[in-house]
Amino acid sequence: MKILFLQDDFPPQSFGGAGISTYDIAIGMKKAGHEVFVITTCRKESDVGESDYHGLKIFKIASNYSGRWRAYVSLYNRPVVHKVEELLKKIKPDIVHANNIHLHISYHSLKLAKRHAKAVVFTARDTMSICYGKLRTKRYLENLDYHTTWRDHIKQAKKRWNPFRNFFIRMYLGYAGQIFSVSNALKKALEQNGIKNVKVMHTGADVDLWNVSEDEVTEFQKQYNLKNKKVVLFGGRLSESKGGRKALEAMVEIVKDVPNAVLLVAGSVDEYAHAMEEEAVRLGIECKLIFTGWIEPGDIKSAYAVANVVLIPSSYLDPFPRIVIEAMASSKPVVSTRYGGASEIVIDGVTGYIVNPLSSKEIANKTLILLKDSKKAEEFGQAGYERIKNNFNLENMVREYIAAYETLLKKKE
Repeated sequence: MKILFLQDDFPPQSFGGAGISTYDIAIGMKKAGHEVFVITTCRKESDVGESDYHGLKIFKIASNYSGRWRAYVSLYNRPVVHKVEELLKKIKPDIVHANNIHLHISYHSLKLAKRHAKAVVFTARDTMSICYGKLRTKRYLENLDYHTTWRDHIKQAKKRWNPFRNFFIRMYLGYAGQIFSVSNALKKALEQNGIKNVKVMHTGADVDLWNVSEDEVTEFQKQYNLKNKKVVLFGGRLSESKGGRKALEAMVEIVKDVPNAVLLVAGSVDEYAHAMEEEAVRLGIECKLIFTGWIEPGDIKSAYAVANVVLIPSSYLDPFPRIVIEAMASSKPVVSTRYGGASEIVIDGVTGYIVNPLSSKEIANKTLILLKDSKKAEEFGQAGYERIKNNFNLENMVREYIAAYETLLKKKE
């Protein structure tokens, strides 16, 4: 089969979660013997063009615009969709598999894909198809009510609100023969907000990719002065929605019992990080906060390797956190949010703990159990590794996608 992936940002230009997940599937398809293409976007004209990345044929289209127009550009990004149609005519794909396209490639590309490919599928990896960002309404946080209203959208979007946005997104998604969701939680959110024909396809991981040498681990420990430290790894931005403030409040309690504990933040140092640095100073734990800044994808393995516990306290519908899969594939116990898809991966009390991320006390208590009981932490980590290997295997996921493609193609015969 000729398979074309649409993804706003893609390695090696960007290593965001959606891009990495799409890359993993694309590589899996290539290994399975299929011809694979990727259309993605870039911010600079100098990056435009065709390239080869690990055997994948990548086409980069320039897209750069003011964020205030996102609610409109996400539907129809005129200069990009024209290029997409040219490439569709050139490639003549059997399958177009769209992923995150809400920033640059735009939902109109689904209509073009329907016109020029034999079948179209769409994988929802976040809640951008139903709202203007993260789903964290009061109703959701208190009662797990996934429904959103126009009032919620106005509050979230402010001047960027487009009253027709969600209607047109649902219309464009109708061009997909199958919509996939990366978790049951996200599926519920999509369906309760008018998007149908949704099937769950959990993200998979290759556990063999998470091996790391002792020398690499030792070097990482030296670089960030982590020797003889109990490391709580916080993956991603230390922002409010990611649970940054609650993580810091939890650390206040953690260091009382485990004085050599530190919070290692593996992510970009941005305005969120600076705000949390100020919060750490206010709480008196600034010496317990270590930022790596952005690190190379290969180095994240070392970050997992030095961690005693991996913490994911997101206070929004976090559809299917990659960091949970990666941590468990690295044989590390996790303390993760009850919101979103984490509870579909983590078995509470077996591979880690599921917590209410709005309670810093609960976060602290569960993290302390694992920091103080190394045997339990090791058992949880091993159980997590086995769970990823047996239940969230990348090869199995690729086979399921291929089967779905073939089913759609048979309907066209």
